[in-house]
Amino acid sequence: MPDTPFSPQSEISDALLAGALLGGGLPSEAEHHLWQAGLSYHLDDIAENHLREAAAIAPGHAAVLIGLYRFYFYKGRLAAALDVVERCLLKAAEANHFAADWRTVGAADAEFGRYESILPRFFLFSLKGYAYLQMRLGRMEEGRLAVAKLLELDPTDKIGAKVLLGVLERMGRDDE
Repeated sequence: MPDTPFSPQSEISDALLAGALLGGGLPSEAEHHLWQAGLSYHLDDIAENHLREAAAIAPGHAAVLIGLYRFYFYKGRLAAALDVVERCLLKAAEANHFAADWRTVGAADAEFGRYESILPRFFLFSLKGYAYLQMRLGRMEEGRLAVAKLLELDPTDKIGAKVLLGVLERMGRDDE
């Protein structure tokens, strides 16, 4: 995933679109800082300062969280990305009126399988990011639990959790 070329405009546009759908109301100053972060992506300190400014103006806004997550993820700062994705999970749980603990969310709590169900999809994508990062950080059991929850909530696997499950199942076998 991190091998995917980064396009600041498309990444930030996606974040702003998600923000509009996930709460709207992004102040123009925060939007400006997100754009500047995207434009200065190659200058780590400057981009991160813009993201922090956006977060100070609009703390907890989905567009800001997504921007922070993607920045840390693509920069390989996985622990920081995990911290942000955990905040995304809490935001998604709150927006969907789920319990704060993702482990207690059930398939009947939302229409997880419908593409147009933006809020439940935000939850699923956040949980997928959480699972992936747990695995990358060596916390395989926690990653496995999150993948199992994804498949429980999305049994037709529209979110692509089976790819992560395949990685977990192949671990150790490649060395043999």
